[in-house]
Amino acid sequence: MSATTTTPLVLTVPRPLTEHPAAVYISSLAPGSEETMRQSLNFIAGLLTNGEADYLTLDWAALRYKNTAAIRSALGKKYQPVTANKMLSALRRVLKEALRLDLMSPVDYAKAVDLESFKARSTLRGRALTQKEIDSLMSVCFSDRTLTGYRDAAIIALLRATGIRRSELVNLNMKDCNLASGEVKIQRGKGGVDRTVYLPDSVSTIIKQWVEIRNNAPGSLFCKINKSGRVIQGKLTPQAIRVILQKRGVEAGIEPFSPHDLRRTFVSDLLDAGHDLVTVQQLAGHTNPTLTARYDRRGEERKRRAVKSLEVPTR
Repeated sequence: MSATTTTPLVLTVPRPLTEHPAAVYISSLAPGSEETMRQSLNFIAGLLTNGEADYLTLDWAALRYKNTAAIRSALGKKYQPVTANKMLSALRRVLKEALRLDLMSPVDYAKAVDLESFKARSTLRGRALTQKEIDSLMSVCFSDRTLTGYRDAAIIALLRATGIRRSELVNLNMKDCNLASGEVKIQRGKGGVDRTVYLPDSVSTIIKQWVEIRNNAPGSLFCKINKSGRVIQGKLTPQAIRVILQKRGVEAGIEPFSPHDLRRTFVSDLLDAGHDLVTVQQLAGHTNPTLTARYDRRGEERKRRAVKSLEVPTR
């Protein structure tokens, strides 16, 4: 798709980053979200210019409704509603920065962001893993006596027991973990908010086994392991976590699952255990209980159990 406006969409003179709407927007994000949103903006920039511009060389302030409407149409054809809406949100946020930087008039801004969001599917995405599946995942890691087996066991145990996002997991440093007290500090989670999560004793033990191998040197909690089987400094990427889980899932012989499904499992299991929604919300790092409730994957059985607890006298 090429631009349909006579206004050039590629900057001829670079803007200082402090005056660049896309750069200002990216700098406001939590570290775990930066790369994803940067890729989204690069896709949009390439879409508008036939690949000539990226997120830093596109003149975002020159976009008008005809451009943003074309972007929305293209996103709707290529992506699922949730992903397309996230990319539209990034677009709106960049244009809002253009307005704040006095690069765009209020009228042009209002017209450009007047885009209807895509309606999400009515069915819930993802699933919760059963305890049997989790046991199988841990078993294949325990049976792998290499350094990778110890590391992957610690990764899966931590994701299962805390429900943290994979972007939060890869940003964990040794100093963030107090295994004696079972506390893990999440620094600048989604939305830039810090929080503390807590480890069951069994999970602390599994992570301690990995740390003994990794050693107590400062740096990322979960490091890379080279082909010769040696631990090397350098944090894993969120994509690496996805690959690790996919590999272990295949070895365990369980149905495919996403990293976020472990987060859904965490929320569902805590709710099933009777813990209140607000507590689970705080542990998950959600902004409101409504979002937490959308992670509930307990299905119809919990409704059946709830109704069975009611009593009505019989004759």
